[in-house]
Amino acid sequence: MKNSILLACTAIALLFQPRSSQASLVLKVNEPKTYGLKTIVKMDLQNTFPNKIDSVRAVVFLLDDNGKVVGQETRWIVGGTKDRPPLAPNAQTTFHFVIQSNKPFTKTKVTVTRLVLEGGKVADLNRDVQIETVAK
Repeated sequence: MKNSILLACTAIALLFQPRSSQASLVLKVNEPKTYGLKTIVKMDLQNTFPNKIDSVRAVVFLLDDNGKVVGQETRWIVGGTKDRPPLAPNAQTTFHFVIQSNKPFTKTKVTVTRLVLEGGKVADLNRDVQIETVAK
């Protein structure tokens, strides 16, 4: 009886264990800067996977006060094309996302829609992507 209780407690503890040590793509999103009709969102990416990341696709939304989308762009921010290299293990890179919008916005939202690891393995976006906002 004691062994089964101990086993159950261990299983529960493992379920609630923090995932901070898990490998992931860390995406730090900086404050957007607007120049005329163009907005630039700087993103710093870090690969903490033991394998290289072949490609990452992301969407940036510009939102107004009511949460309505006033601008949107989708891009490969790592790989995806022949002129963009994969991201090596433990490497970092920066991507400048350019969005055109003729309407004012108050905030941005970034979503990663696809992450492909070395060998064509598709990552779990909910578990393997950490998006952080860098406030100035």
